[in-house]
This record gives sequence, structure tokens and C-alpha cells, in this order.
Amino acid sequence: MFARSAVRAAQPLKRNLLSRSYATEPTKSGSSNTLLYTLGAAGVAGAGYWYFTSSPSGQIAAKAKEATSGPPKKAFLGGDQGFISLLLKDVEIVNHNTKKFIFKLPEDDQVSGMAVASALLTRYQYEGQKPVVRPYTPTSDEGKFFLPRNAKGYIELVVKKYPNGPMSTHLHEMIPGQRLDFKGPLPKYPWTANKHDHIALIAGGTGITPMYQLCRAIFKNPDDKTKVTLVFGNVSEEDILLKREFEDLENTYPNRFRAFYVLNTPPKEWVGAKGFITKDLLKTVLPEPKSENIKVFVCGPPGLYKAISGNKVSPTDQGELSGYLQELGYSKDQVYKF
Repeated sequence: MFARSAVRAAQPLKRNLLSRSYATEPTKSGSSNTLLYTLGAAGVAGAGYWYFTSSPSGQIAAKAKEATSGPPKKAFLGGDQGFISLLLKDVEIVNHNTKKFIFKLPEDDQVSGMAVASALLTRYQYEGQKPVVRPYTPTSDEGKFFLPRNAKGYIELVVKKYPNGPMSTHLHEMIPGQRLDFKGPLPKYPWTANKHDHIALIAGGTGITPMYQLCRAIFKNPDDKTKVTLVFGNVSEEDILLKREFEDLENTYPNRFRAFYVLNTPPKEWVGAKGFITKDLLKTVLPEPKSENIKVFVCGPPGLYKAISGNKVSPTDQGELSGYLQELGYSKDQVYKF
């Protein structure tokens, strides 16, 4: 079963179902946080682009082009490459405490070289102080399966500003024309098509970015039939990052993708869950622990890890499983903490 049938009939098919958050600062008023993407050329040109990138013949043509010209050049090679200084090209306001940063790659025809799932290290250093280093998962398209959509020449980061976050504060103070150091990719959970029959994604705040990276890889690959359940907690409705993208997935793949949102301070008209992600909610919507070949991914602020799965010991040590997932009967091998 794709989801627990007891709740499926009772809850709307739309994406507005559950919401909650483990953010570390109170919500403030601001504009909607749904990421806005420019549509580019309209009419015939837009239809042609859609056909080329989405139709089978367009995909074949794209693959043929890659076969003759070779794979795109990668900006991030890992290993001993070291940090690369990238120019901040543009900044877009997402909501009251989140911005999208567009950094230019060293060459216009380069792609990031990011694997799924992986992240990048960012670094800055004020004179006379220790360097500040922080990992982020880009939201730009790796373009692995639809080559014309390669995010060539740039990467995008969606970053929420935290009161005591030195890197997020530094990024939010940056203006176009300034530079930031990047290094990677940092491998996380290596994904291949149909690696699991069903995956569950439990996220809070900007912990959604590696989940989006996974979703994008799964649903852009026509050979990947993995089912996905997302539980996403936030403080307010405007804090729900990438909501439009997840709505599109739910409408396009209603039998394979479901999203549940939980809000800590919901508006009056909110019909989803309120407060925090609870054990009862997870028991209702997640694939059962006895199901074969499932995986549960967790990413978010410390409070979310503590309640849901327990914290990692280090980037290379997942630590013991605890929290709601352990109480519900999931095993350590069934859970991955980003």
C-alpha cells in the first residue's frame, strides 16, 4: 500500500494536509516563501522548450547530443580539488528569513557535478578569525536525466537565516558581486533508480533541500518507480519552502507522491495538522516498518532529530536510532539522517 488507507480516504488528496516546524526563531510577517521561478520565453518558444525537455523524442535528442559532444564539464570534482571561489550573481527574497542565492560557476558551460544525494561545503573567513564552514544542498537542477535542463553555469542555494548562525548571517549580508568559497561534492546517501520501493522524507525548515534533491532525481528519471511520502514541518505557512514544486509532484504523480504539512502557527483556514510532527502522525502516514525495502530519511534542526530519530554522532557516524522512529519499530538500517 502506498500509504495507510485508514487516513487516505479521510484526508484531502491535495498537498495542504499536515504541517509543523522545528525552526529556531519565531515567525515574522513577510512575503510568501514559495520559490518563484521566471517562466522565460512564452508561447511557441515555451511550448517548444517543454517538448524538447519532456517528450521522449526530446530526451532522445538530448542524449544523442551528449553522446556526440561528451558529458558536460563538472565544476566540483571532490578529492584534492580544494575550495573554489564563486561569484554571487543574484539574490532573491523567498520569505521573511529565507533567501535564494545564485552563484556563478567558473565557466558558463559547466554543471555543478553534484551526485544524489550530496552537498557542498561553504567557507568564509574574516581577517584574524577562524574560518566558518557550513554544508548546504543546492536546489539547482543537476540535469542528469533531462540534459537541456542542466543548471549550466550556476548553482542555487536556499538559505534560512538563523539568529546565531554565522554562515547563514554572512550569506544574508552578501550582495551580488561578492564571492564565497565552495568545496565538494560531499557524498551523502548514494541513490540509484528503484533502490527502495518506498521512501519517507521527514523534514523541518531548510532540511527540505536534500529531500528535494532526492525527489527531483526520482521523478525526473522515467525508469525510477519509487514511491515517496513527505512529512514537512514548519512554523508558518509562508515558511514552507518549495511548496509549489511539491504540489506539482503530487498533482503529476498522485499514486506515487504524497506530501503532509504540519504548521506550528497555522492560519485560521488551515486544514492540515497543527503543532509538531507527532508519533501518531508518522504511524499513520509512513510505510510500515515491516514493509520490505523501505527507507526513512530525516533532516532538520536539532529538535527534530531529537524527537524523530536521535542525532548523528558525526558526518560519518549515524549514531543509534531513538525517538519516534525507534518507538514505532523501525530499525537503524531503515533510517538515514542527513
